[in-house]
Amino acid sequence: MNAARLPAGATQSAVAALSLKQLSYLVALSETLNFTRAADRCFVTQSTLSAGIRELEQHLQVALFERDRQSVRATAIGRELAERARLLLSQSQDFVLAARSSGLPLHGTMTLGAIPTIAPFLLPPLLRRLRRELPDLSVLLREEQTDRLLHELEDGSIDMALIALPMDVGRLRAVPLFEEELWLIAAEDDPVARQDTPKVAEIDMQRLMLLGDGHCLREHALQACQHRRRGRDRLPSAIEATSLPTLVQMVEAGLGVSLLPEMAVKAGFLVGTNVIARPLAAPAPKRQIALVARATSARVLLLERVQALATATWRQGAAPGARRNRISVPVTRVSTPAAPVARKSR
Repeated sequence: MNAARLPAGATQSAVAALSLKQLSYLVALSETLNFTRAADRCFVTQSTLSAGIRELEQHLQVALFERDRQSVRATAIGRELAERARLLLSQSQDFVLAARSSGLPLHGTMTLGAIPTIAPFLLPPLLRRLRRELPDLSVLLREEQTDRLLHELEDGSIDMALIALPMDVGRLRAVPLFEEELWLIAAEDDPVARQDTPKVAEIDMQRLMLLGDGHCLREHALQACQHRRRGRDRLPSAIEATSLPTLVQMVEAGLGVSLLPEMAVKAGFLVGTNVIARPLAAPAPKRQIALVARATSARVLLLERVQALATATWRQGAAPGARRNRISVPVTRVSTPAAPVARKSR
């Protein structure tokens, strides 16, 4: 039955019969497609979850899932309603947070996400500032790729995230923080390393190694280097890395060149390696770092404070005169795998 054709009283009755618990069951089952795992995620028994799904289907008068003894599949309307349920659940969390934070907006717990090409370099100094200036705030961290962070923002698992633009953030709110350049890195005996400011157009795409799919740095590097190129000249090296430490190891081994975020260079990420970082000639490729949160978030004041502190942290690390300096101050590096791992794209 089409809900739009239901009498007003019947629609109101169906809405009144819904519960956030049932919506959480719907989301969990749509993501796991397994009653046992969905029940574990919701901390209920399988029979309780199954009964909740049946009640929800009866209230809505639609089949949300197709199930038999071997499998569970979400119907088309089930997938659509699960997406709407995620939004409603995150908004309900914001509803509660708005009440709790009305008197103490800078207290409590905040979960901050960051992508792998930002987290090791910006988070340590940023967290020191947060502890110093917001001592009553407890910060939990989550490091994931962009798509996963955006999903967790939408379902309310995290409060805000540091990502790189351009990126479609959908209904979320993106607050730009600063721009940073992408630097060319090469082994110290590579001919490219002898140039003070190499040009993007002179980068040999067949030697350009990138991170694997899912890393936004890959897309930003490709976008910068493929501009005005044609045919085979647009294709990068078939060798991909699973992480920045692996990428640096492959460059150090002389397998090719790559692009590294400016913040990584200035955090001393290359200290102790035989890899040279060179700023590219203007106009150098850049990426914009942004803080993303739900548009409905009640923690507006906290968002503004984190925005200000993140921007100040970057400006302090990129003081005038340091932007074109090859030498970086050593800091604690992220752990590097014992041996490089590379794969050939197929």
